[in-house]
Amino acid sequence: MKRSILSHAVFGGVTAVLASGATYLALAGWPQSLLPAQAHAQSKPPAGTGARQTELFKTTMNDVMGRVVSIRRFERDPGTGSGPHRHPGSHTLGYVLEGVYEVKVDDGPLQRLGPGETFYEPPNALHAVSRNGSDTQPVKYLVIQVSDPTKPATVPEK
Repeated sequence: MKRSILSHAVFGGVTAVLASGATYLALAGWPQSLLPAQAHAQSKPPAGTGARQTELFKTTMNDVMGRVVSIRRFERDPGTGSGPHRHPGSHTLGYVLEGVYEVKVDDGPLQRLGPGETFYEPPNALHAVSRNGSDTQPVKYLVIQVSDPTKPATVPEK
């Protein structure tokens, strides 16, 4: 029991520190070369999704059961979203930077989040709704994950 509580405290503390530091530096306009980790490659989303993500930070926490911490910036075009999915091995935290992000986790309520608001998905929760809440403005948000690298990153819901 103590190990579980300690692990959650460590995950939460590390995630908060990384998120606040990277967010502050990025929002302050620091050049990418001076941020904690450069955006090595922008992933290519499937055609027509209107989404882009940039990895800002990634490291393995060897002293915390080999978990991987990553911070990514997502941008979604107006009126776009992703299908229902799960992150089996990841604690997923989100922080809205600009625009309106709509999210629904498991049987929880549909949330319309604006700048400065956050969301959380526990491992294997159904991310039933993930979309830009505006038909005219893009949305930008950070996703911070603490993941078990032995489990798939994302699994589409059928």
